Amino acid sequence: MITVKCLASGSSGNSYAVDDGKSALLLEAGIPAKKILSGYLSILPRVAGCLISHEHQDHAKGADGLAARGIDLYMTSGTFCGIEDRFGKIDHPYRAHVIRAGEQFSLASWIVLPFETKHDTTEPCGYLLYSTVAREKLLFATDTYYIPNLFRSLNIIMVECNYSIPLLDASIRDGRVPEIMKPRLLRSHFGLENVKDFFLANGMQSVRHIYLIHLSDNNADPEQFKREIERSTGKPVTVF
Repeated sequence: MITVKCLASGSSGNSYAVDDGKSALLLEAGIPAKKILSGYLSILPRVAGCLISHEHQDHAKGADGLAARGIDLYMTSGTFCGIEDRFGKIDHPYRAHVIRAGEQFSLASWIVLPFETKHDTTEPCGYLLYSTVAREKLLFATDTYYIPNLFRSLNIIMVECNYSIPLLDASIRDGRVPEIMKPRLLRSHFGLENVKDFFLANGMQSVRHIYLIHLSDNNADPEQFKREIERSTGKPVTVF
C-alpha cells in the first residue's frame, strides 16, 4: 500500500513524499533541502528521486540543495531552465534529469508518466505514478486550472484545491486579495468547482483516498472543502 507524507503545502512551500515500502519518491522541493531531508529522515534511504512540477519558488527553491546532497531531480526542460533562471545554475547538473509529458519512465519500484498541466510557467506537468510493489496508481496534480487528460483505475489522488469562487470574491470584497489577482488565479490554479468537475469526469470506483493540497490561506476553507469533496465522491479526504 502506498503511504503519503507531507511536510508543507501551500503558497509558502510544498513538499510531499510517497512510499510503497520498497522505494520512495519526493514530490516538489519548495522548502529548504535541509528541512526536506530531516523531515523525511525515516524514508531517506529509500528515496529514489524528487519529481518537480514547475519552477516557482514554493515548488522548487530546495532543488539545488537536494541535488547537492545526492538526490536526483526529475523535471521538464522548461522547468529546468526556469529553475536555473530563478535560482542560478544547479551545482550538480548530472543530478537533473529532463523528462517530457507523455513519455513514461521507470524509477526504482515506480513507473512514472508525466502529463501536461496548465499554469503560468513554461512547461509545467503533473505525475501519474504506479507502484509495481503496491500495485496502486496515484495521481499528483498541482498549480493547474485544467487537466486535459482523463484517468482510470486511480487508487490515490493528490490534487490542488486552491480556492472557491465565493470565498475568493469575499476576500476581494474584504480587501484581503487585490481584484487584479482574480484573473490570474482563475487561469493558473485549481479551484473547488474545477476539482469537483475533474472527479466527475474520471473513474472514481477504485479510489481509496483523496488528498487536497495547496489550499490558499485567504480563499479556502479546509473543513468545507473536505466535507464537500467527501459528499460528492463518497471517498475519504485528507487536507494538507
